[in-house]
Amino acid sequence: MGGVSGAVHTADRAERVPKQDRSRATRQRLLEAAVACLAEHGWAGSTVSVVAEHAGVSRGAAQHHFPTREDLFTAAVEYVAEERSLALRALFPEGTAAGDRRAVVAALVDLYTGPLFRAALHLWVAASNEEQLRERVTELEARVGRETHRIAVDLLGADESRPGARETVQGLLDMARGLGLANLLTDDGARRERVVEQWARLLDAALAP
Repeated sequence: MGGVSGAVHTADRAERVPKQDRSRATRQRLLEAAVACLAEHGWAGSTVSVVAEHAGVSRGAAQHHFPTREDLFTAAVEYVAEERSLALRALFPEGTAAGDRRAVVAALVDLYTGPLFRAALHLWVAASNEEQLRERVTELEARVGRETHRIAVDLLGADESRPGARETVQGLLDMARGLGLANLLTDDGARRERVVEQWARLLDAALAP
């Protein structure tokens, strides 16, 4: 009997592992679909049903992972923000020297001109009108903003104990966000390239040892 019982438990564990894998895969598809829908259709057009259809899962499966619409979209933007942070760090695994600052500026600007920023912007607009969503999105944005600032400081080799260094890095991020806003309506790639070049020169002068 003990042998049979042990075999049953082993089979149960083997069955649970694929189910867990499928559950994680479903959750990730939902998160990615939510960001894509938010970027393409905005808050009003991104219902749970629309996201579930885009992800290829049932509405019930979507609500199993994310009971409310707010849960789904705040988790989606957070997920992709963390993925972008990891990707940004991976671009420069050995750190960067002063001569590489232009590449860092370009990577940071890309962070604010991709689908994540577009999706996050729609979420911020919705949060400005919905009290329950506002608190969660404000907290999320503060956390993501701090992480992005830390990444920028590390990649640029900025010494924040020096007067003005912190404000210089924050100014870069504010500039990148502004370029992201401009990119919502038109592709301003040529001007953006010139701005990136100029900011790289400014950073070299401001952050040089």
